Amino acid sequence: MIRRFLQALSFGALLVAQHVSVSAQATKATEPAAAASAPALSNAPVSTAAVAPAAAPASLDSRIQDLKGDVIRLNRDLLVLEEELLFPANTQVALFVSMDVGKLFELDSVQIKLDDKVVTNYLYTPLEVQALHRGGVQRVYLGNLRAGTHEIVAFFTGKGPHERDYKRGATIKFDKGTDPKYIELRIKDSTGKLQPEFDVKIWQ
Repeated sequence: MIRRFLQALSFGALLVAQHVSVSAQATKATEPAAAASAPALSNAPVSTAAVAPAAAPASLDSRIQDLKGDVIRLNRDLLVLEEELLFPANTQVALFVSMDVGKLFELDSVQIKLDDKVVTNYLYTPLEVQALHRGGVQRVYLGNLRAGTHEIVAFFTGKGPHERDYKRGATIKFDKGTDPKYIELRIKDSTGKLQPEFDVKIWQ
């Protein structure tokens, strides 16, 4: 019910922006026709003092851009509101994936189980892997959990040293209270062991 209401608000805002944009294009399209149908001016001299300055043509474009910006901000606020309503702080849990260096492991996919239930299976593209190499952090799951003790099991699949198929897992148990819980699944290079390592960090 809440999701449908938020989607309706967002869709309505987009329709307003599209309507204004189409109206502006129609106005611009009719300007040449109106100019062509106007009567020709005589050769009589015209006093420049009596001619009003023309309105700046960029004003309409500026208004359209401002409206588009308002729609973008509205959609952002609606997304934040949706998350707050669907995932309240007292039950919210979010899982993230990050990669430190990552030269010893080329990530292909990740599977995450929460309390022995698969909550996400994600297959990575080369561009997404590059973003993780550059320090990006990806949110792979957002959900609700009741207070108590829970367990996360994450399986990472990809290419390890010497281009060999590699699959490793990381497990952690944690307590969920009344505050939101943020958990980071990290892929790191172990230069001493010359192999990737996988661990889990809980943000307080």
